[in-house]
This record gives sequence, structure tokens and C-alpha cells, in this order.
Amino acid sequence: MEQAEPLASERTQSGIMITLALSMLLASLGTSIANIALPTLAKAFSAPFGEVQAVVVAYLTALTISVVIAGRLGDSHGLKPMLMGGLALFAVASLLCGMATNLSLLIGARVLQGIGAAFLMALSMALMRQAVSEARIGRAMGLLGTVSALGTALGPSLGGLMIAVTGWRGIFWVQFPLAAVALILAFATLPDHLGKEKAPSAALWSVFNKSLAPNLLVNVLVAAVMMATLVVGPFYLGLGLGLKETLVGFVMAIGPVISIVSGVPSGRLVDSWGSGRVLAIGLALLAAGAVLLAILPNRVGVTGYVLSIVVLTPGYQLFQAANNTAALTDISKDRRGVVSGLLSLSRNIGLIAGASFMGAVFAFGVGTDDFIHAAPAAIAAGMQLTFLLASGMMIVAIGVAFMHRSLAKRPL
Repeated sequence: MEQAEPLASERTQSGIMITLALSMLLASLGTSIANIALPTLAKAFSAPFGEVQAVVVAYLTALTISVVIAGRLGDSHGLKPMLMGGLALFAVASLLCGMATNLSLLIGARVLQGIGAAFLMALSMALMRQAVSEARIGRAMGLLGTVSALGTALGPSLGGLMIAVTGWRGIFWVQFPLAAVALILAFATLPDHLGKEKAPSAALWSVFNKSLAPNLLVNVLVAAVMMATLVVGPFYLGLGLGLKETLVGFVMAIGPVISIVSGVPSGRLVDSWGSGRVLAIGLALLAAGAVLLAILPNRVGVTGYVLSIVVLTPGYQLFQAANNTAALTDISKDRRGVVSGLLSLSRNIGLIAGASFMGAVFAFGVGTDDFIHAAPAAIAAGMQLTFLLASGMMIVAIGVAFMHRSLAKRPL
């Protein structure tokens, strides 16, 4: 196993970590900030849910298609210049989203934004792996999980605020200055030698193996469940329970805020207990949270929703820190971009499934995709069906992880 050598002074490493954390935050913010705007966009463009849903799905699809390519370009052309290119594209695309005059242009601009986010997500993880020592890998991945959760938390709350103050365009304009700051920091703080090693592009099958496959599959299932909360949550809280947009944003931010607090401690647990034990605890909490979401909200309203999220989201942080650490620990420097890309690819396939397939399940449970005119009882039925399915998915994830560990312990 290759050790990650100390690359710079503590002060320089702090600057590196801030830059990479902000880059990861932007990619996560781009994923979540548009979800709360879906009802507003449906009204603004007089479009049904299935059409405005493409504003979320287009970003995730572009990110998913591009993320492994971004990792390979980082390995072959240098991680720093490719990260800076991604930040520049993300900034320009954010402006284009805010200037869109129709739904088609907005969706096209979101595609460009998703491509830029692919570089931010894959290369931030690879660069962070380069910047820390072997003993601190878990904490580094926990930090990235924390800022990813921060972006998820800021998305609904910041989005709700911007819609109230500036209309839907503000949710995209606000991302431009953040991307510009991250680009300046990347130029100033990332040393040229960090991630400088350039290697021939690795064939995907050279890093994709039986040991990595379970990590990727479980990543897909978990991400789909988490995305379902972001897509279904605003409709259930706003239309099923009748909460106002600002209050919906506040409630939607509770879970991610808990993840922010639990991110770095989750990484420390991985360093102390090992990734296997922490992975099992995280998946157990995810399964329990999904079951509670199917039952409690329809019985005790918003209190039940919040209690369910309080169980679900710490499980996600524990899972992310453990799963990413397990996947990246034994990977050589010239393949970290590709493996980081594969982790992001699997996560984003899950996010797309959560936004599209789980959204379709929700619509099926409601009985129509015209949610604005659906009865609260129909919205509640859709919520229950969605998370009953999510509970089954988490049981499958536990089975995959358990079988993988059992096979790994079996003597050859």
C-alpha cells in the first residue's frame, strides 16, 4: 500500500483543504439548490412536473456522464489545471442558467453546469487523497462529506430565500461568485506539484474489480434514497402538509445540518474503528430512517418527518466516510482520479435514479404528476410508497455489503 507523503506545511495544507472543500460544496450545492425551485419553475414556465424535473435530472446526468472522464483527464493532464477548468465552466454555466429565457435554455445551461461539477467532485476527492497522510484518510473523507452535506443544506434554505427575494433566477446567480472565489483560491493555494504526476489514461477495467464493485453498487442504492428525500420532501412538506416555502427550506435543511456536524466525527470513527464496522452502522441507520419516513410523517406530520431525517442523515455520513475510505485506501497515485470518478459516477447514477425513478414512484403513488392540484391525502400516499421502496433498497444494500465482507474474509 502506498503512503501519501506530506506535501506541504500545515498552513499550506489548510489552504488546500479550504479550496477543495469549497469546490466540493459547489458541486453539492448545484445538485440540491434547484430541487426546492421545482414548484416555482412549474408555475413560471406553465410546465408539468415531468418537464421541470429535467432541470434536476439534466445536471445529474451531465455530471454522471462526465465524472469518470474528468477523473481520467485529471490523471493524464494534471489534477490542478483540470480542477481550475471545471471551476471556470461551472461559473459561466451558473450565469447562463440565471439568464435563461425558457425551460429548454435553462436545461441546456444546467447540462454545462453539471459537466463543470464533474471536475469539481472527482478531482477534489483525488487531490484531497494526495494531500493527507495515510492515518488521516478517514478524517479527510469525512471533511468532504461535511462540505457536501453543507452544500445540500444550503441548497434548500438558500434557494428558498433567493426565490422569495429575487425569484428563481437568483438561485443560479448566487453560485457564480462562489465559483469565482474557488477559482481564485485554486490558482493561489494549490501547489503546482500537487497532483502534478501525469500518467497514461487508465482503462476503466484496470481499476474496476470485484473488490470495488460492491462499494459502487451500495453507493448507487444509498444515493438514490437520499435524493428521493430531496425531490419528494419539498412536495410532501409544501403540498401535503401546507408549509410555506421558507419553512419548507428550513425543514429540508435540518438533516443536512446534522450531517455537517457528524461528517468529521464519522471520518474519525473510520480511522479508529475501521471502515467495515462504520459502514455497517451507517447502513443500519439508513434502513431505519427509510422505514420511519414511510410511517411517521403520515401519522404525526412534520415532527415525524424531522425525527425520521434525524435517524437517516447521520447514517449517510457514516456510510460515505467508510465507503470512500475503503475504496481509495489501496489505490496508487496515478489511478486515484479514475477511482474517485467511479465513486462519483456510482453516486450520481443513484442521484439520477432518486430524481427520476423514485420521482416516478412518488407520482404513481399520488396518482398524477399534476401535484399542484393533488389532494394532501394523495401526496401522503405517494410519500409512503416511495419510502417503503427505499426501505427495501436499504435492505438490499445491507445484503450486498454483508456478502462482500463475508467473501473477503473467506480463505483462498
